[in-house]
Amino acid sequence: MTEFCMPMRVYIEDTDAGGIVYYANYLKFMERARTELMRSLGYGKPALFDGLQLVVHEVQVKYHSPAVLDDEIRVLAKLESVRKVTLSMSQNIFRGDTLLCEGHVKLACLNAATKKPAAMPQVMYQKLNGLMAQYRSSGQ
Repeated sequence: MTEFCMPMRVYIEDTDAGGIVYYANYLKFMERARTELMRSLGYGKPALFDGLQLVVHEVQVKYHSPAVLDDEIRVLAKLESVRKVTLSMSQNIFRGDTLLCEGHVKLACLNAATKKPAAMPQVMYQKLNGLMAQYRSSGQ
């Protein structure tokens, strides 16, 4: 696998009164793609696992062009770095070849009970690092 790609369509509930995607909904699109990327790695409930949670720690978003009602878009997610407690991803949203939005998201692993930083399970860490190795070997 290189970059994870999730096709979506823009529905009325994603838009404002003018039919343009509301800015915060791009974050929802990115969340769905991250969730499906983790699901593709075998983590069916990526927000909560083994008494741990993955939560957004930082996010940066740059908007280039609006998506509108009924657009077919592609949401991409690519791991950028993996550490014991955090991982970072770049995410882009396209309509055809047009870049609509780009984002960078840093996730942190927390103990679900205490909400304090915790190391992700070793198996998950190794699987994510394996995905990073695939990126490097494919020249991405």
